[in-house]
Amino acid sequence: MELIPLTNEVSTLSHLCASLVILASATLLSPTPASERCDFPAIFNFGDSNSDTGGLAAAFTPPNLPYGRTYFHMPAGRFCDGRLIIDFVASSFNLPFLSAYLDALGTNFTNGANYATAAATIRLPTRIIPNGGFSPFYLDVQFEQFQQFKQRSRMIERRGGVFATLMPKEEYFSQALYTFDIGQNDLGAGFFANQSVDQVNASVPDIIDRFVINVKNIYKEGGKSFWIHNTGPIGCLPYILTNFASAEKDTAGCAKAYNEVCQYFNFKLKEVVAELRQRFSSASFTYVDVYSVKYSLFQEPEKYGFELPLISCCGYGGRYNFSIAECGDTTVLKNGTRIFVGSCDRPSVRVNWDGIHYTEAANKFVFDKISTGAFSSPPIPLEMACHRTFLDI
Repeated sequence: MELIPLTNEVSTLSHLCASLVILASATLLSPTPASERCDFPAIFNFGDSNSDTGGLAAAFTPPNLPYGRTYFHMPAGRFCDGRLIIDFVASSFNLPFLSAYLDALGTNFTNGANYATAAATIRLPTRIIPNGGFSPFYLDVQFEQFQQFKQRSRMIERRGGVFATLMPKEEYFSQALYTFDIGQNDLGAGFFANQSVDQVNASVPDIIDRFVINVKNIYKEGGKSFWIHNTGPIGCLPYILTNFASAEKDTAGCAKAYNEVCQYFNFKLKEVVAELRQRFSSASFTYVDVYSVKYSLFQEPEKYGFELPLISCCGYGGRYNFSIAECGDTTVLKNGTRIFVGSCDRPSVRVNWDGIHYTEAANKFVFDKISTGAFSSPPIPLEMACHRTFLDI
């Protein structure tokens, strides 16, 4: 069909109307100028090991070398060779790395706090450390810790003295960025409890409901800017590939069905973030698709300067360098040889660090991609995440 051009008069009127609509939309949907960078004075983070900066290490046994070898040159409470995505988020706003809420030694909370702990779930786990693999600090507890911290920090500030200088200012709680990266372990808990893929899928709506309750509670406590990561492709991680070796693989070598569960979780998460955006128009809610960025590292590693994406950099044994001993452990082989499980020579070109977590290089790659807004809904960059909009593209 031939496209018939508009007359000059109609074309001009059409462009004028469109311009007025866009201008009106920008005025209604964004209360601050679109070019204005958000000045977050603090960050409050909730999550699991993907963003734990020392919570589990403070509560239980901290990770040993070679954890931390790349950036900190010592164990730093992170399950990584260096920095995490949340570290790069903080640095992008010229803020110090977030202190773990559970770390009581020399802790400065001036610019926020991190409630994430490795092995944390959204829902109450059925088995917790030391009688199981999951953190007792699941999302409900993390919210309660935040709530207590907010109340007690005001008490400390009123008393004055040196401890008051280590607390965030009262107005920071409404001005802060609230970040979330959690849900991976809820899915893993189902898989390792011998549930079928269908059974784990069936649990997703309840997991999402529990997540939303906590986000709403933080909103009621004054939170206004929310940056919410979806979950990554756990079917590409060595701990899944090793324990479910018979699973059908996709073209990248990842366990197809396990990634499909993640995709379903992410679909439902995106739905509820859009609903939150509509319901609470005074706040900004950004859904961030880290899944797509992480999966690209497994699909086309060479394109981005990486290699051997399915193989643990730090581990020992089996096809994926994960089956016999874990990173930082000392183990005795069947022949009596005693070995220390160290890391590969070049973590900077590897995607997976220890079978479960990503390397600093991979985390930096993901941050660089998601901070632009290209993988966000609505598509706004991290530095603009305080801007309120109803657009959901």
